[in-house]
Amino acid sequence: MKKKKRKNNIRYSRLVILGSLLLFCIMIGRVIQLGLSKKIDGIDLATLASKRTTRTDVITALRGNIYSSNGDVLAQNVSSYKLIAYLDPKRTTNPKKPQHVVDKEDTALKLAPILGMEKDEVLSFLSKEGVYQTEFGTNGKNLNELVKKQIEDLNLPGLDFIESYRRYYPKGNFASYTIGYTKPTSDSDDTMKGEMGIEKQYNEILKGENGSVSYQKDLKGYKIANTPVVTVDAVQGKDVYLTIDSSIQFFIEQAINNQDKSYDWDWFTITLLDAKTGAVLGTSSSPSFDPNLRNISNYLDLFVSSPYEPGSTMKTFTYMCALENGVYNGGETYKSGVFVTSDGTEIGDWNRNGWGYITFDKGYAMSSNVGVINMINRYMSSSMLRQCFKTYGFGRRTGIELPNESKGHLDFKYETEIYNAGFGQGITTTPIQNVKALTPLTNDGMILEPYLVSKIVNPTTGEVVLENSREEIERVASTQTVLKMIQLMDDCVNGIGNTGSGYRIESGELIGKTGTAQIANENGGGYLSGQADIISSFSGIYPKSNPQVIIYASVKRPSGGSQKPVSNAVKEIVQNISKYYGNPDSNTNSLNIVDYKVDSFSNKKVDNVKVHLDSLGIKYVVLGNGSKIVRQSPNPGEVITNNDTVYLISNDSNFVVPDVYGMSSKVCRDLLQKLGLKVNFEGVGYVTSQSVPAGTVITPGMEVNISLAPKYSLE
Repeated sequence: MKKKKRKNNIRYSRLVILGSLLLFCIMIGRVIQLGLSKKIDGIDLATLASKRTTRTDVITALRGNIYSSNGDVLAQNVSSYKLIAYLDPKRTTNPKKPQHVVDKEDTALKLAPILGMEKDEVLSFLSKEGVYQTEFGTNGKNLNELVKKQIEDLNLPGLDFIESYRRYYPKGNFASYTIGYTKPTSDSDDTMKGEMGIEKQYNEILKGENGSVSYQKDLKGYKIANTPVVTVDAVQGKDVYLTIDSSIQFFIEQAINNQDKSYDWDWFTITLLDAKTGAVLGTSSSPSFDPNLRNISNYLDLFVSSPYEPGSTMKTFTYMCALENGVYNGGETYKSGVFVTSDGTEIGDWNRNGWGYITFDKGYAMSSNVGVINMINRYMSSSMLRQCFKTYGFGRRTGIELPNESKGHLDFKYETEIYNAGFGQGITTTPIQNVKALTPLTNDGMILEPYLVSKIVNPTTGEVVLENSREEIERVASTQTVLKMIQLMDDCVNGIGNTGSGYRIESGELIGKTGTAQIANENGGGYLSGQADIISSFSGIYPKSNPQVIIYASVKRPSGGSQKPVSNAVKEIVQNISKYYGNPDSNTNSLNIVDYKVDSFSNKKVDNVKVHLDSLGIKYVVLGNGSKIVRQSPNPGEVITNNDTVYLISNDSNFVVPDVYGMSSKVCRDLLQKLGLKVNFEGVGYVTSQSVPAGTVITPGMEVNISLAPKYSLE
C-alpha cells in the first residue's frame, strides 16, 4: 500500500511540474506576443501606452472676424475668463505665500457680490471635499476683463482664471439675421460653431484649424522635465468682409424702428441692392434679435428662407414678359373692374367698380388685376409666363451666401391659377429674388447675380483668398423693354392719382411698383378677409436717371392694412441715401438731371478742365494749387449726373487736409484716400468731426480719425 501511495504522489508531482512548465511557457509566449505585436485584442498598444504617458493640450484657433464693407467689425472674438479656486492645501509649499484657498468664509463673502451670487452658494463650491480645484457654475464663467480685475484686486489666495474666447457682436441686433451667431461645440468652450447667417454658411472658413501641444507627463499629470514637446500651431480663421454698408444698414433699421412707434405688424423686411453690381447693401427684418443674447422669436430669415405671396409687385415682371415677347400694346384698352373666368370665377380689381375702359399702361399705374388677366388671356400662355418668371430668377435659389435659402414656388396650371400668378397670388417668392429680378432694369436688360460677401482675407498674411464683384448672368430684356418699364414704374409713382403716389418724392427720382397681397387661410382654402390680413410691399429703383439702389420692402399685417409703414420707411431711406451718396434730393426737377460719362482729366490743365465742367454744369472741387490734374474721382468712364461732384487732384507738392464736415462717410473716404490719407471711422452716417484740422499740410503716413453721426441734418 505504501508503494502504491508513493507512485501516486510521484505521478501527482509530475503533473504539477508539467502544469507549471506549461503555464510558464504560456506566460513566456504571451510576453513574446506582447513584445512583438502592435495590437492585442484590437487595441493598439503603442497608442495605449502613449495615452497613459502623453498629454495633448488643444490650442484653439481664433475664429475669423466678420466686417462690413466699411471695415466696421460686426463679429469678433473677445477674451472670456472662467474663475477657479484651488482647494488642496498640498499646493502650498510656502505658508507665507499660500497657493490654495485658506479662509473659505472670507473668500465666499468677498466673491459673492462680484459674481452676483449668495455667500452660502459660493461657500458650497469652496467646501467640496477631496477635490484639487473647483469652479463656480454659470456665474463663474464668461467673465470679462472688468470682473476679472475686480477679483484680482481682492488679493485672495488660491484663485485663478482660465482664459478662453467668446463671440461678441459689438452692434447688437445690427444685421443680426445676416450675421447669425455661434454656439460652443461639445468638444470645448473655446471652439465655436456657426448658427444661422454668415456664421453658419462660412463656418469652416471662419473657424480655422486648432493646434496642439503634446508632452510626456508623470503620474500627477505634470510635464516631465527635459522631455520633448511637440507643438502644432493653430491656423487662425479667415476674415469675411460683407457687402453690407454700415450706414445704409443703419438707415434701413432706423426707418423700420421709426415706423414701429406708430404701427404694428407681424413682420417687416427691407432690402437694398447696389443697382449696378448686385451687391447687397443692407437688409433687415423686424422683429430682430441680438446675437449676444439670442433672444430669437423666428429662426427663419425673411430675406431668403421664408417665401410668401408677393402680390402686385409681380405685375412688373408680367409686363416685362409681354414686352419682351412682343405681345404688349400699352395703348390697347380693356374694361376694368371684374373679370369672369370660363368656370364662372370672378376676379376683381382692388376697385371692383373699375375705371371703365382703360389702357394697359394705365392698368399698370392703377395696379389693375383685370388688366393683367386680359393681357394673359389675349396674348400669353402659362408656359410663356412661367418661363419668364424662371428667367428672372423666381422659382429657383439665387445662390446668395446664406444658409437655408428657399426657392419659392411657381405652381400654376389651370386658368385661374395662371391669372393669379400674373399679379402675384398663388405663387411665392423671397425678397432676394425680388431685388435680383429688378437688376435687368438698371443694367440695360442684363440680369446680375446678387452677392453678400465682398472678399475673404487671411488675417495673418493679408492675402485676399476670395473676392467677389459684379457678375452678369444673361441678357433677359432689350433696351426698349427696359425703357418702357422705367416709364411705367415712373408713372405708377409720379403720375397723378396712381397707386404709387404715396411714394412720390419732390425730385421724382424714386420709381417703382406697389403690391398688396392677400394672406392665404392656413386652416382652409381661400384667403383671409380682414382689413389687416394683407402683405403690403414696394419694389423700386432710385434714382431713375442714374440708378444707384434697388429697393424692396414688405410688411405683413400692418395696422389697419395701411401702406404707410412701407412708404414712410422707403422715403426716409431714400432721403438718407441721397445725402449719403453726396447727392441730396432737392427741388430739382428730374427733367433737369443729366447723365454724364466722366472723361479722363489726367495731365490736362486745371483751367481747361474747369471750363469744360462749367459748360456741362458739373460741380467740381480742385485739390492743391498745381497747374495739371494727376488724379480724379470718379474714375474715367464712370457715369454720374450733374448733381454729382468731381474731385480733381492737381500736381501740387503741398496738399492740405480738406474740411469734410457734413460729408457722408462714403464721399469722405473716397476723397481722403485719393489724397493718400489713412482714414479711420468711428460710428456711421455723416462727418461730425475730424482729428486733423482742415488746412493742415498732408505728410506721408498721416492718419485722420473721423467721427460720424447716424443722422446728419435731415431737415
